[in-house]
Amino acid sequence: MASLAVVVRTNITTDQSALLALKAHITDDPYKFLATNWSTSTSVCNWIGITCDANNLRVTALNLSHKGLKGTIAPQVGNLSFLSHLSFRNNNFHGSLPNELASLRRLEVVSFELNSFSGALPSWFGFFPKLRELYANSNQFNGTIPVSLFNISSLQIIHLRQNMLSV
Repeated sequence: MASLAVVVRTNITTDQSALLALKAHITDDPYKFLATNWSTSTSVCNWIGITCDANNLRVTALNLSHKGLKGTIAPQVGNLSFLSHLSFRNNNFHGSLPNELASLRRLEVVSFELNSFSGALPSWFGFFPKLRELYANSNQFNGTIPVSLFNISSLQIIHLRQNMLSV
């Protein structure tokens, strides 16, 4: 019996779907940044807070810092497979970080600081081979700092203060 190989192809449509799922998880957008700009009538690469790679036309950076947004992170954000920079700095995001973010293996800079994220700081951060900067300070993370973080040779900056973490 022959086996059937399924090839999953991702493209800018995958990225658009992931971002629209994120938009749906945002319960308050006081300055209407996403409400007025994140629309299927314009290219994802022209949306506020989005940077795309010119060659592949894929989302490489998602920066929603300082937008006054409130909500949770949609698990679909983990489908942004070309993402290298992710920032939700200084908003009102809450809840735990979805495990689907573990698939973002190209991440170099991650900023969740100055929000209300809670739960354990995920150990999968320690398995991002290119991670250089991790900002998770000023949240409500609790538990122990994952040992895996200490094994990232590329990590240059890590901010975890103002959480309820221990070693």
